[in-house]
Amino acid sequence: MASPAPAQTPVSRPFDVPRPLDALRFDVVGPAGLTRVVADHLRRLGAQERPGRAEGFALEGAGFSSVTGLTTWGVAGSGIEDEATAQAATGVMGVHGRRHGSPRGLGVDYLATATGVLAVQGLLAALIAQARGGHGARHVTAFADRAGLLAVSQYLAASGADEPEAVELTPGGPPFTSADGVVFELETLDPGGWAGFWRALNASAVAVREGWRPFQFRYATACAPFPHALHQATRAHSFARIRQAAAEAGAEVCALRTLAERAREDDRAAPWSLRPQLPGAPMAAPPVSPARPLEGMTVLEAGRRIQAPLAAHLLGLLGARVVRVEPPGGDPLRGMPPACSGISARWLALNRGKEAVEIDIKSPAERRRLHELAATADVFLHNWAPTKAAELGLDAEHLAAANPALVYAYTGGWADRITDAPMGTDFMVQARTGVGEAVHPADEPPVPSLMTLLDVLGGLHGAEAVLAGLLLRERTGHGVRVDSSLLGSSDTLLAPALERVRRGQNHRPPAGFRRPVATADGWIAPSDACAAAVAAHDLGGLCTEDALHLVRSDGLTATAVTTDLSALQHDPRLSGSIGRDAHGAPAVPDPWSFA
Repeated sequence: MASPAPAQTPVSRPFDVPRPLDALRFDVVGPAGLTRVVADHLRRLGAQERPGRAEGFALEGAGFSSVTGLTTWGVAGSGIEDEATAQAATGVMGVHGRRHGSPRGLGVDYLATATGVLAVQGLLAALIAQARGGHGARHVTAFADRAGLLAVSQYLAASGADEPEAVELTPGGPPFTSADGVVFELETLDPGGWAGFWRALNASAVAVREGWRPFQFRYATACAPFPHALHQATRAHSFARIRQAAAEAGAEVCALRTLAERAREDDRAAPWSLRPQLPGAPMAAPPVSPARPLEGMTVLEAGRRIQAPLAAHLLGLLGARVVRVEPPGGDPLRGMPPACSGISARWLALNRGKEAVEIDIKSPAERRRLHELAATADVFLHNWAPTKAAELGLDAEHLAAANPALVYAYTGGWADRITDAPMGTDFMVQARTGVGEAVHPADEPPVPSLMTLLDVLGGLHGAEAVLAGLLLRERTGHGVRVDSSLLGSSDTLLAPALERVRRGQNHRPPAGFRRPVATADGWIAPSDACAAAVAAHDLGGLCTEDALHLVRSDGLTATAVTTDLSALQHDPRLSGSIGRDAHGAPAVPDPWSFA
């Protein structure tokens, strides 16, 4: 599906607030899909665009040596040549399609978007190394196939665990529908809230009991086979009554909104904000290796679930020492099945290699200990509930008193940009911003994906924001507060679709868009450009290998769809190999390379 030309979004900011790339210049040459986010984010971070000179992108000026970069789908000749084939090969289609019972492509350019964010991360990291007096890389490559592996890394880790999944991977899941036709998402992190909500709607106790576990695990499995009785229960009540039941039970519901509704309220804000704080001198020594530009820096992470832990994981891959702040007894998600050597495989996907310290943040004495840790850190990163940090005396101004040079990073849900916003979790943000319309073609219901699209993209934006904050600190000598959000991630992902809405164009992917073609023993996915021609072939009686040979002999591009994620560990199509960590869990390759 062709994307409109990226709009030159004006960046509004107070004139006295510096940006990390002020006085730098950049050029971008390449496919719009892979370079859209690179150009937009460099511009928003202060760099000035100039005419492109060569394939890829380059950033220089303000005393920095030039850093060049490239975004690529994968290895030449691998069959991974565009968004559709990248989603197919890396397992994204398989995971997104779990709720449907067969692989489905995302109607948005998810991997191109993620690759663009990763490319900007690499550029910022290289400039940070230069600013610290180290040997910064001169070239950065970001790989779309590796972005896909990163996006499915938790699901991949579970496929390689020592034990099976705790719940069955079968089709099904929200949203629910009310008696008056309102389609909505439900969210609660509390089993009591779950039970109270359904009791108020007169659902059977057996269905409520059987539904909690798949509901609880849907973030981990991308499917939720609820008892049909729960869907029947919501269809017996008006949405007003359902909202009342949710409020009384401590749960939340959110009616699915359209892209047109999102476009009307979109303020076109940047996906992150950076605010200089107090002056303070960074303490870290210069990095030695160009491939580890954050070497010598310490990140203190108080994250849970996906968004903040993934952001810190990426900073660790760039060389930072990451110290997790966990509650007494450790992070309960360490025990989430399935496990590798007794530790949750999914937890390891985001937290391997991190140090840990247990702190009870409700205790004044323990909070003083956290202040002491922050005093020697370069970054403090968290995704606590809104207002929690301020209530505990752990907000940016509190920790700046202990360390004026600190980059204080908050990865949240809504960034205070939406009035009456529901709980800021992945599926609620998808519901509120119209993601379902964009990811599903016109002949499918416009429901949120049960793949954690925004949590992953939110983690990428969180790391990008921290890197921008670190560069700004190096250039100004001030600590920085950075904020990123799932809403900002949604806006980055949906920007082309929202632009089509504003232009009065058809914003839904067409019927059948990126739907794999069944073979006798699996599925193949054509490139977007070859989809119509491949669909004209009768492939149902052929094995996948023969089907691919047939379409390729006609000069068409297609690749096999990965549905068994464990097969990725030996897939020759990929640009990087999947290894095993010290616990035996699958570990995906770094998403960038530095030279």
